[in-house]
Amino acid sequence: MGQLNGAGAAQAQFLKVFAGEVLTTFDETNLMKPLHMNRTISSGKSATFPVIGTAAAEYHVPGAEIPGVAQKHAEQVVVIDGLLISHVFIANLDEAMNHYDVRGPYAHNLGQALANKFDKNCLIQAYNGGAQTTTITGGKPAAANIIVAPDADDVLGDNLTSHVMTMARMMDQNDVPENDRYVVFDPIQYYKIVEGTKAINRDWGGKGSFAEGEVLRIAGINVLKSNHLPALANVTSEDTGIIAGNTYIGDFRKCLAVGFHKSAIGTVQLMGLKVEAEYDIRRQGHLMVAKFALGSKWLRPESCYQINYTTNQTVRT
Repeated sequence: MGQLNGAGAAQAQFLKVFAGEVLTTFDETNLMKPLHMNRTISSGKSATFPVIGTAAAEYHVPGAEIPGVAQKHAEQVVVIDGLLISHVFIANLDEAMNHYDVRGPYAHNLGQALANKFDKNCLIQAYNGGAQTTTITGGKPAAANIIVAPDADDVLGDNLTSHVMTMARMMDQNDVPENDRYVVFDPIQYYKIVEGTKAINRDWGGKGSFAEGEVLRIAGINVLKSNHLPALANVTSEDTGIIAGNTYIGDFRKCLAVGFHKSAIGTVQLMGLKVEAEYDIRRQGHLMVAKFALGSKWLRPESCYQINYTTNQTVRT
């Protein structure tokens, strides 16, 4: 009785019962918002992050006038990139025919898409900052913080641990504060560190859990994982619609991991995340748009670090 016109599948006409549960795509983990400098402005196109250099000490010659030595000042201007949007159209007829609600999951997915893009932009800025000269003249040398990991060693978790130790030493040499230090690996490398003998081995003073697959810290640096590291590509042009100012292009084909201190990058936000829905009588359906307006840029190169492959890569292994 389930066949259509007595032919075909034996159960073709039997009722399909809606289970009451809509399966949506798993959320991607977003890391970067609480890990760097954030500022909200009520109007304007940019915000300035002032940078003040360090003072020097000298011996006083008796009787000599003390004039006061001027300290060096600089600034980093972070501009609003433009209006970043994610959108979907829901036709009336399609919605009427459908037997489960899609608006809630759609709204969530739109917001998640914007959050993912923001996360990726922040990690790009942290990576690009590692190749810059210092903001204050006479500070950290250009690209002094780039760590090169031999390709043959990349597959070994303990060698990755050693590269993080090297990063910690470079941060100390650049007087980077010991709190709020982070390094972000792709999940592939992250779990190789877990499999190693050093990072979570209590005999080595390691912290973490093999059972939980978790690495807490290496040399005081918080170890994190993300799918939002810069793609292994040579990006030569900005996304369509971005306003000139912050730069999200670069050659990322050697990017293995990104390290940074909380002072490494800054984000300026003009419009927070908002989801709008509007009925369009001309198209007979609802248009849903998620949007925000913000921009991110590296602030202190001495707080930005790279762990790189020695050669260009197409996939992380």
